[in-house]
Amino acid sequence: MAGFWRFLSAVVVSLALVVGGSAPSFAQDQEHILVFAASSLKDVLEDAGAKFDASHNTKTEFSFGGSQVVSRHVIAGAPADVLVTADDAWMALAAENGAVVNDSVVPLASNGLVLVGSNTLGAAPFELNNEALQIALAGGRLAIGEPETVPVGRYGKEALTHLGLWRGIAHQLAPMENVRIALAAAARGEVPLALVYSSDAKSEHGVRVVAEIPQGSHRTIVIPGALTSTHSKSSEQFMGFLKSAEGQAIFQAHGFKVSGD
Repeated sequence: MAGFWRFLSAVVVSLALVVGGSAPSFAQDQEHILVFAASSLKDVLEDAGAKFDASHNTKTEFSFGGSQVVSRHVIAGAPADVLVTADDAWMALAAENGAVVNDSVVPLASNGLVLVGSNTLGAAPFELNNEALQIALAGGRLAIGEPETVPVGRYGKEALTHLGLWRGIAHQLAPMENVRIALAAAARGEVPLALVYSSDAKSEHGVRVVAEIPQGSHRTIVIPGALTSTHSKSSEQFMGFLKSAEGQAIFQAHGFKVSGD
């Protein structure tokens, strides 16, 4: 499988050269950094990548998806330089399979959980109890990451179980492949509620937070990043940037919690 990824990467580069023709020498000398990351990190990492590239001779590119998807791709030999997941379980699996450099794994930020509803449908805040939750759902479904594999779904199930709410809504779930799909479903009014990360709620103007999930109801949501076993030199600098004061400020601006908060 690793050979396939290397072959595919070579084909893509060759086609780019054929189609694009000659380019300025500076662009040709740019080192590409490929980051595989959880979909919930799309906005913050693209912002960080743009700022990093502005002061380095690099082109940082991204492949986003569910943590379970991007982690499996990296394990299978995808030509990534950096892996960033939405929880430490998938990162641990990548480390166990030798896909990332063990001593490069670092926590970049943390997150919280909230319930959101569509602004268009007039979603209103409510107290987090069984009766109020059922009234808010109004017979509809709760969009949530698939509870067995998607980090936000696992955290959500843990929290709602701790709060005594899981059993009452387990038959009303709409499991999704990743948190951004759940968020979009709520924004479009396809479901009355979605359980998402706090940072996601900040990124989508079509929803409003109707209930905050208590931090003590679930494990701390750690967002780890790591260099892959085939990483480039510039990707080490990019990881350093994410942990720098400037990088941490970008995470804060996108609604994440960083050390010291």
